[in-house]
Amino acid sequence: MPRKRPGPATDGNGNGSTRTGGHHRDRTRPRLTAVRHWIATAPGTYIWLTVLFVTTVVLHRMSPAFEDEFLRDRSTNLHELSQNPVRVLISSAFWIDGGRWLPYAVLFTVFHATAEHWLGTLRWLAVAVAAHVVATLVSEGVLAWAIRYGHAPQSATTTLDVGVSYALAGVIAVLTYRVPRPWPYVYAFAVLVFYGIPLLADGRTFTDVGHFTAVLTGLACYPLTRTRSRRKTQKTKHPTAQ
Repeated sequence: MPRKRPGPATDGNGNGSTRTGGHHRDRTRPRLTAVRHWIATAPGTYIWLTVLFVTTVVLHRMSPAFEDEFLRDRSTNLHELSQNPVRVLISSAFWIDGGRWLPYAVLFTVFHATAEHWLGTLRWLAVAVAAHVVATLVSEGVLAWAIRYGHAPQSATTTLDVGVSYALAGVIAVLTYRVPRPWPYVYAFAVLVFYGIPLLADGRTFTDVGHFTAVLTGLACYPLTRTRSRRKTQKTKHPTAQ
């Protein structure tokens, strides 16, 4: 008798069905688990990113005139820094000028989350805050000098300056110490060139100074990376007794 051709698997009711959907789910489940683990182990990055999403939605609901006034009140410009330095240094890090959130979602995932996984939340946050604060103060100090000596108009004291790019630049720089040898030198050179070229252009601004300062601040955070490395080494040499 001829052999019966293999057909679709049947369920208890005799209905034909394939296992393709089950195999697809089996392949998808580990990927979703990996994504959830990546997000859960970088809580600071994704809480910050969530806040930025909410504030970006809020900005899109404002009229252009009100949005400009609203952001200037939370800007780290010379006027606000002289009146409410702590408030604006904090608040400016939770707004994106321009309203484009998705590119930051990618950049945060690639750089901030990687750094947080490596350094831990507290050390990663220390690098981000240091870069944001130091770069802001240096760049605004340069702008104050330019205004004083006539290289910038007096109206620049209320210029709009919000965003997360200084913190991002500092974290990108500190990841130099995460790159395997001998590539850290290539990585550091590329970062310095990327952020340094705008300083050589005729149209350079105080924010270009801020970004380069943030990179230097991130590179100066090397001691934080060493502390993390020593603790990992000690745990490897002296594992906890079970």
